[in-house]
Amino acid sequence: MGLSSGARLEDALNTRIMHRRWKRGWRPAVVAFTGYGSKDFVRVLARVLMQDPEADYSDPNGGGALAEAQRGWRLFLSTHVTGLPVTITAGRAIIHTRTDRAGYIDVIIRKHGLRPGWQEVTIDPVAAEPVKARVLIVSPDARVGLISDIDDTVMVTYLPRALIAAWNTFVRHTTTRKPVPGMSELYATLRERHPEIPVFYLSTGAWNVVPTLTTFLRTHGYPEGPMLMTDWGPTNTGWFRSGQEHKRTALRRLAIEFPKIKWLLVGDDGQHDPAIYREMAREHPEHVRAILIRQLNPVEQILAHGTTTELPHPDDPAPDDLDRPVPFLVGSDGYELAGKLPPLAPPPPTRG
Repeated sequence: MGLSSGARLEDALNTRIMHRRWKRGWRPAVVAFTGYGSKDFVRVLARVLMQDPEADYSDPNGGGALAEAQRGWRLFLSTHVTGLPVTITAGRAIIHTRTDRAGYIDVIIRKHGLRPGWQEVTIDPVAAEPVKARVLIVSPDARVGLISDIDDTVMVTYLPRALIAAWNTFVRHTTTRKPVPGMSELYATLRERHPEIPVFYLSTGAWNVVPTLTTFLRTHGYPEGPMLMTDWGPTNTGWFRSGQEHKRTALRRLAIEFPKIKWLLVGDDGQHDPAIYREMAREHPEHVRAILIRQLNPVEQILAHGTTTELPHPDDPAPDDLDRPVPFLVGSDGYELAGKLPPLAPPPPTRG
């Protein structure tokens, strides 16, 4: 299947800019994302971009507002490197691959021998410095997992939803981005009760904003976890990617990769989370422990989609017996949701 006209245009423009920047002394650099896996596999995620040798990337918190905005622009208007050979070392496994047409690395490595917990893999590209990437190897004893949306679920940015990604990219430090009350405490409580629980952040936001979001989550006490974002722009078949389909695909993939885990799905009622999560629960109730939905206030509803009430979903089926096996819990913040949590795992057997 050939590329769409949008993809061909994007590729041609990126190639021209990349050649110009190479002549100006720019060189490839790896931006490593947090990966994940089990004892059977590890998924390594990264992107290779052209880097300005005169830019200072070493201090993401310094330099003032202008410097932060400039760094944001560089991330947003990035030039990726297509087809670059890369060697990845994960434990005792070594593989050779290439970046895809958008500069991404997204590979599965087996027989790695990494122990459960946080580990590191090495990404070593041709013509660039090697980097370490953190990966979460999920414990084989884990039976409960957490998948969380980001915008309006763990943080609120008081801007229209369409502008949030640009705001996160261009202005890295701002008082308009606030944590949702009680959500970090809710996640911390889950970690205390189930130390082996894996936490994933699933968003329709672009990979470009991962550094900004990582800083926000760390600052406000949220647990570290892999971020499953999406790539904006043309695809092989059209001009735009579907954020809803990205979430559906990621949910089903995690259910397949970790068949023994029942997931807590946490989102908000500002967009499509309730419909997507209910769809997952109806199709695969054995993989969903509960759905937790944060209810936006009227101001947040307006910013999310332009009305003061929850966005209607015409294709969302009416509640029926298919919904009964999975609790559907709603609350205005993490404190209210915490009070409604069901028991997450059966108690350990008593010894006689």
